[in-house]
Parts: sequence; structure tokens; C-alpha cells
Amino acid sequence: QVHVVESGGGLVQAGGSLRLSCEASGMISGVGSVNWYRQTPGKERELVAKSLTSRSRTYADSVKGRFTISTISRDNGKITVSLQMSSLKPEDTAVYYCNVRRSYVQGSGVRNEEYWGQGTQVVVSS
Repeated sequence: QVHVVESGGGLVQAGGSLRLSCEASGMISGVGSVNWYRQTPGKERELVAKSLTSRSRTYADSVKGRFTISTISRDNGKITVSLQMSSLKPEDTAVYYCNVRRSYVQGSGVRNEEYWGQGTQVVVSS
């Protein structure tokens, strides 16, 4: 099991910055990626940024150049990943969720798991 907790949401004016943090703890061996998604009412959850253990990073087109995902630490059974958000726009308003994906060998196959945090609200005022 992996326990995922987000923090750092809040209210900010358009053009401002905010930093979200995701802390994943527990069975972190085999974690292949830590990702940020966001969701607004009535819409599907969308991928914002992806961080792979290979250090590869990918971003949604809508946030490229404005958001940066970084692995802050990975030790002692804990992974901390941040999402630095700059030049925020009202359309960035959403609940932001941290997603952790883990794979491990079980028997003769590979088991894939994913875990979600409870979400943190970001509101950008115009």
C-alpha cells in the first residue's frame, strides 16, 4: 500500500504562483511515476504533469512553460514531489490530485497499482 497526501492548495490571484506538494509513503519500492492531475466539476480528470523515475517529465500543453514538476526527495520510505505553478490563470482553478503508479513482480507476472491522494483545491481569481 502507498499512502498519498497532497498539500499547498489555496487562493491566488491571476499571474501569481503556488507550489503543491505530494508525499507518498509506504511501499514505495517499484514506484515508476508520480503524477499530477486536476479536475473541475462536470469534467474528467486530466493529466497535468508526469514525473518518471527515469527523470523524464511531460506536461499538458495548457501548462507547458508555466508548471514544473520536481522530485524533492526519495528516501526512508517516502517520496516527495512538488508542482510549482507560475503565471496562474483562472482556468487553472481545479482540485489537484497526486497519482502514484507502482509495478512489481508477483509470481510469473507484473502487478500494476495506482494510488490517489484526496486532492487539494486551487482557486485562481481574475
